[in-house]
Amino acid sequence: MNKKKQHRLSYAKWGYIFILPFFLAFFIFSLIPLVDTVRYSFYEYYRSGIKEIGPTFIGLENYAELLKSDMVGYAGNTLILWLIGFVPQIVIALLLANWFTDVRLKIRGKQFFKIIIYLPNLIMASAFAMLFFALFSTNGPINSILMSIGLTDTPIDFMGTTFGTRSLIGLMNFLMWFGNTTIMLMAAIMGISPDIFEAAELDGCGSFRRFFSITLPLIRPILAYTLITSIIGGLQMFDVPQILTNGQGNPDRTSMTLIMFLNSHLKSRNYGMAGALSVYLFIVSGILCFFVYRMTNGGNKDASRKTRKGGHKA
Repeated sequence: MNKKKQHRLSYAKWGYIFILPFFLAFFIFSLIPLVDTVRYSFYEYYRSGIKEIGPTFIGLENYAELLKSDMVGYAGNTLILWLIGFVPQIVIALLLANWFTDVRLKIRGKQFFKIIIYLPNLIMASAFAMLFFALFSTNGPINSILMSIGLTDTPIDFMGTTFGTRSLIGLMNFLMWFGNTTIMLMAAIMGISPDIFEAAELDGCGSFRRFFSITLPLIRPILAYTLITSIIGGLQMFDVPQILTNGQGNPDRTSMTLIMFLNSHLKSRNYGMAGALSVYLFIVSGILCFFVYRMTNGGNKDASRKTRKGGHKA
């Protein structure tokens, strides 16, 4: 018995040793900066020229000042840009994932299509933004094609209108991420037992009924993961609008996101306001992710509770 206990203890010791580097890295590079960010959010701490002001404790003044600023408007911009990119992304990804995993369709070259749709995800967002900036500029190839085929007489200023700029940002986010979402949803659908689909087909279940009654409920955990990661990514949207609008959020700052607003505080070295905005982002993302998780997994918990109650009664 003693020898067995010694072996178990030694294995546990090596396990702790192997995971120790992760906790050290997390503590140094994540936990300490997080605590410092929260701490600085309660201080007046910025630079005015070569003079450094603070840090001076001011309580919740930074948070109150942010609410009086344009932060709420920039939050609205971020939400709109996220919706423009995410809604077509999840719809197309679900459609493609369902098609590629449907045995009855017998689609040839599935591996080739998987690679093609995933390729944009491998391109850096900055390079993607520069590419679209060149393509859709007034002297770019898109305007040249439209003018050559007679659809317009003058170049279209895509980035000179709110609709055009937001549409381009949403299109880029859609192209970069729909392939990754498709692959994840395909993996989720392929994890469903084929017997369930065969039984549904024998019962005369159509494609639409099978998709909404069987596929969607069974891939709910992956959908929750996709929604949560997309919300976090949407709140952190920065590189595409930053490069496409040269950091100005034009036109009229209608494409200015929360992270771009945060970056402007960091550039001016206003660490107190930047810290307060970071805390706001952390709280909002936490609340949104909690609601998404409850919405997508609440049904499963209720069903399991009912099943347990029924089992006890029986």
